[in-house]
Amino acid sequence: MKKHLVILGGGESGVGAALLARQQGYDVFLCDEGTLKPIYRAELEAAGIPFQDGGADEARVLAADEVVKSPGIPEKNELVKKIRAKGIPVISEIELAFRYKGDSTIIAITGSNGKSTTTALIYHICRTADLDCALVGNIGYSFAKQVAEEPKPLYVLEISSFQLDDVVTFRPDVALLINITEDHLDRYDYKFENYIRSKFRIAMNQTADDYFIYNADDEVILGHLDHIHNPVKKLAMSMKQKAEPGAYIQNDELNVNVPGAEQQQMSVYDFALKGKHNQYNTMAACVAGATMDIRKNKIREAVQTFQSLEHRMEPVATVRGVEFINDSKATNVNSTWYALESMTKPTVLILGGIDKGNDYTLIEELVAEKVKAIVCMGTDNSKIVAAFQGKATVVETGSAAAAVQAAYAQAAPGDAVLLSPACASFDLFKNYEDRGLQFKEAVKNL
Repeated sequence: MKKHLVILGGGESGVGAALLARQQGYDVFLCDEGTLKPIYRAELEAAGIPFQDGGADEARVLAADEVVKSPGIPEKNELVKKIRAKGIPVISEIELAFRYKGDSTIIAITGSNGKSTTTALIYHICRTADLDCALVGNIGYSFAKQVAEEPKPLYVLEISSFQLDDVVTFRPDVALLINITEDHLDRYDYKFENYIRSKFRIAMNQTADDYFIYNADDEVILGHLDHIHNPVKKLAMSMKQKAEPGAYIQNDELNVNVPGAEQQQMSVYDFALKGKHNQYNTMAACVAGATMDIRKNKIREAVQTFQSLEHRMEPVATVRGVEFINDSKATNVNSTWYALESMTKPTVLILGGIDKGNDYTLIEELVAEKVKAIVCMGTDNSKIVAAFQGKATVVETGSAAAAVQAAYAQAAPGDAVLLSPACASFDLFKNYEDRGLQFKEAVKNL
């Protein structure tokens, strides 16, 4: 008898899960309370997978043997509550993909900030070393779909706390935890401890054969290392002390020392990625490369040739002496802190969107030091206005075009305009990519 699998959510991860489940012989049904994108609808129809959008057939869902829940659906969703009450097992797409990945190796990266950059850099290192690998997970392409359509011997996987919440047996060969700062607290009952516990799930099934790479300068991570009870090989990274085994930066020199791998030294001035936070990201990627026995000359080459991601401190254009930078991926205050920390010019900062319980005092000092004006871009800017009124010039706008115009008006030649919103984008935009693209379009139209 076929196992009846219901998939909640028809985005990238949900459709990927449906395709893999159908391939593996499950009886699959997908439902989404919203409207499916035409591309996903076409994929499901081509595979002959029954689906429903604009709602959910509750009886059919509650008859499932197992449910794959997309990461964007919170536990407080009424249908999820009913599934839990009935005791139906709930897993994530990551867990489903893991079941069928065969003997492939997984490098999995999580953290509150910088995980996309670190993931992309590790993938670039692996590709530079001619490893046959795929870049999957939270960074864009569904892990499950990759396993179904083009399996690889190595997966470089960005994984969010929401994806980790519903893993059971998932076990990466190399796990990276690059930092933990307050984020998504609206999904964790406003308890930081719950979010921390979720991040540490990345290592919960690791064994003595596996590596756990962590930031030893992050007090939250250090204070919770006892969450890991299993005998995994721990590799620390630090800028404050010699971290061995692992990596550390002293006197602008990166030192990588992973047992069994080539030792490596490299000047931080060779890093393509600039800014202190990116030194952590680069250090993490170099350690991951060393665990894969990648030659140090290949790691160096990759670190020097890496190009930063779209929507992450992405230079857009310089218009009459004013530089515009797109950091739309900064969806929390800590991300914006990192962006401001790397700025060297007087900055007009564009903030705003859906607030996830933000504490703007975190960036007060950097705003005082580097920001000449704040432009709000959202439907409700009251919290930002209250936080910075009297401390900086604050201008309110309600669209990307208006925000760019207002920021340009506040800037002088030699200044920079930084879109680093510290908020989710769903009030005015489809997602952070849409926000970044509208920003870039508005800059072109100046």
